Amino acid sequence: MNKFAMYGKLITHPGQRDALVQTMLEAADQFDSMEGYELYIINVTENDPDVGWITELWRDAKAHAASLQNENLLALIQKCMPLIVGAEPIKLRPVGGKGI
Repeated sequence: MNKFAMYGKLITHPGQRDALVQTMLEAADQFDSMEGYELYIINVTENDPDVGWITELWRDAKAHAASLQNENLLALIQKCMPLIVGAEPIKLRPVGGKGI
């Protein structure tokens, strides 16, 4: 299996998590046509009001790398940057399970 997954912890300025989440959810439809993008989930927890989580699944690492050249994705990143004070990406290699 050559799939590529990524979890991202996005730390926002105080009180900006919901704005970040809304921006990212509005952009979700753009990714339907992106080659190799299989899963895009935005998550939050009840115990940390300034953190959002993103879950991504790609056909492979090459598709993920190519996405970073996509104008729409780059525009989304630029729109979100003023809301974010830190990020902790976790790159993963799925090995199996239900749904993949």
